[in-house]
Amino acid sequence: MKPTRPALICAAAVTFAGLASPAQASPNPLRAYAADTWRSMAAMTDAGTGLPADKITGDLRTPAKVTSPTDIGAYVWSTISARELGLITARDAESRVARTLDSIGRLERHSPDGQFYNWYDPKTLRIVTTWPEDGSRVLPFLSSVDNAWLATALMMVRTAMPRERAVAERLLTGMNFRSYYDPTAAANGTGLLRGGFWPDDPAPTCSIKADYLGTGTPVYETCHTYGAPSETRAATYVGIALGQLPPQHYFGLLRTMGDTGCDYGWQEQRPQGRTRTYLGIPTYEGTYGYDGMRFVPIWGGSMFEELMPDLFTPERTWAARSWGANHPIFVAAQIEHGLDEAKYGYWGFSPSSDPYGGYRAYGVDGIGMQSDGYASDEENTLVDYGYEGCRPAQSLPSSYGDGIVTPHASFLALPYAPRAALANLARLRKNFDAYGPGGFYDAIAVRSGKVARTYLSLDQGMIMAALGNELGHDAMHRYFAAGNARRRLAPVLRLERWDLVPPSARVRASLGVE
Repeated sequence: MKPTRPALICAAAVTFAGLASPAQASPNPLRAYAADTWRSMAAMTDAGTGLPADKITGDLRTPAKVTSPTDIGAYVWSTISARELGLITARDAESRVARTLDSIGRLERHSPDGQFYNWYDPKTLRIVTTWPEDGSRVLPFLSSVDNAWLATALMMVRTAMPRERAVAERLLTGMNFRSYYDPTAAANGTGLLRGGFWPDDPAPTCSIKADYLGTGTPVYETCHTYGAPSETRAATYVGIALGQLPPQHYFGLLRTMGDTGCDYGWQEQRPQGRTRTYLGIPTYEGTYGYDGMRFVPIWGGSMFEELMPDLFTPERTWAARSWGANHPIFVAAQIEHGLDEAKYGYWGFSPSSDPYGGYRAYGVDGIGMQSDGYASDEENTLVDYGYEGCRPAQSLPSSYGDGIVTPHASFLALPYAPRAALANLARLRKNFDAYGPGGFYDAIAVRSGKVARTYLSLDQGMIMAALGNELGHDAMHRYFAAGNARRRLAPVLRLERWDLVPPSARVRASLGVE
């Protein structure tokens, strides 16, 4: 299998018709950023099929020859956002989405679950089985979280574009997320979602032959399930909203591992917490500490894992006493790491292009559950706080290396640290060659000054969604939350109340965090 974000590859030229004027023409920096970011999304999208490339070069001339369900979803919600912000007309937006939905309907899907494969050619619509860049073999794979992001966009279309509602509904109806659901995977008696499956045996890759739909068509599921808190909860949200997964499943997801013995001594910290029962499911609600704050950690400590689902599911209101309260603490910890602990002078750590080549997961290791989680720098500087009685603590780093900051992380943080996010973006643009014709380039190494001059559809799509909420009166939330999401998912998210400790008033004021 290829990595989630492959190296850039060549494709045909693109047209630039109908794009907004440059950022310099707008006095509002966020509106200006939106106009240029939309330019990159439009540039990487095939005019004939309406499917976006996975990425495009910084000059907007060379898009990749592959696309994924996540990429397609990102383009659809970015188009809705562009309409809400007045960057394109309603007629243009509907034409674009109609073209994209038509192509989605012509993509080959796995039967009988109706899930989409992980890689397609955006021009021919064929499944990618040979990697265009190096000719290597690609095993067809179906990802639960990638399909969830596409389903998220389709759910939004139903509300945002009434003329396309029937088409979007038909595509959604064919997608069954129970195909990933192992009903016995969680220790507390609920099921968990597998990462995905291969139609054919991927040996020597670890897999489990299973038929969770009971159709007599077994597939080869990943050996791992999504149990730790991460952006993968989006698949849980979609499955519950569509009525395909039991609401109890949400409480099978770990807040942290347990706090007794050494069985869980591999995690970053020994948590503090208690077990509460929701919908009959005992749920351990553990928290970690960071500079006086207490929060529920995310798997690798990255902004994307914490905040991408919040772009669509209104966690700030539906989960106001859990995720909604956790997010500003997490953002404060990311800012504090970048400015005070690592002393980069900048912050915002999330999976992105590596300015030194390729793609890599970045984060703040100390606020992730994984003990060897995502580093914030190129040198992979990690912390080890130890695990009392099980694993001795190691000396904290005396310094950090070339910090890798990605602008999309600041956009994700806008609802929780608006002043800090705007200031961070302004400094990145002023002090580095970090901005091009499609908005902010994907990542900046802030000590060496190296810049990854490329645009990823996922990262640009997150920026467009964030701005659609910030400038478009919560448009992304409104369109996703309508109907069955509000009816089925919101009551589940409202149940929990985590025992958190927010940053002090002094810290909030100094960091610009709400």
